[in-house]
Amino acid sequence: MQTVRQPEALREAIAAFRAAGERVALVPTMGALHAGHMALVEAARRQADRVVVSIFVNPKQFGPNEDFDRYPRKETTDSAMLKQGGADLLWLPPVEAMYPQGFATSISVSGVSELLDGAARPGHFDGVATVVAKLFNQVRPDIALFGEKDFQQLAVVRRMAQDLDMGVEVIGVVTQRDDDGLALSSRNAYLMPEDRAKAIALPRALGAAARSIEEGGDAAAALGQARDTMAAAGFDVDYVELVDAETLGEPQRDRPGRLLAAARIGTTRLIDNIPVSLNKYG
Repeated sequence: MQTVRQPEALREAIAAFRAAGERVALVPTMGALHAGHMALVEAARRQADRVVVSIFVNPKQFGPNEDFDRYPRKETTDSAMLKQGGADLLWLPPVEAMYPQGFATSISVSGVSELLDGAARPGHFDGVATVVAKLFNQVRPDIALFGEKDFQQLAVVRRMAQDLDMGVEVIGVVTQRDDDGLALSSRNAYLMPEDRAKAIALPRALGAAARSIEEGGDAAAALGQARDTMAAAGFDVDYVELVDAETLGEPQRDRPGRLLAAARIGTTRLIDNIPVSLNKYG
């Protein structure tokens, strides 16, 4: 696996892939890799000749008082995992390569970015869209793979790629989970043991709400019960919402739905989501 840290070296490597007529996949990450990230790499290997993985802890998507400084950085371990997982190139840029002095551009994706985490973390998705647009321009991939755990992020990136005619197919990969159902996340490393034991209430509450809605139960009551269950387990709940899976707007009967939640336990903010059939909704 080749590791590059400067744009010039990246351009040379990508040019060599293109000259050979190879299909290129990009897996953007912020590092602290786990089995969820490696599932993205595995999916990329099945669909492309070359797999490029980026690791960049993007300062523009962290708000004031968020965890940018303490976000886990594990370059040596991450590199070893990617090499073993069959990645072809690791793009590991420093901040000054991504945002050189005088950088003045920001990309904003309205609609899908404005609710849920967009409301809870102002400016977050502008930072996401800006860095992903830059990564797409740098790597020029045919496909890019993102985990469905960050479902709103996936929706934002899809909207941006479509609106700006980027020519990149954005692919979502199903959320990877621990044996007890908790979604894998780099931020799970922050959880104290007692909070980790309580955290399972999040996916369980979503699962119970989804079952109730799919059976024709009252959606508002199901969402309220999910919030109560999470609060009883010790969560400070930001939101539990049922949305249309494509637009993230109002759910509609016979269209794919999605249940999304964000909540804080201890000092750690967790997000999760699951698909919901709305055949009996309304």
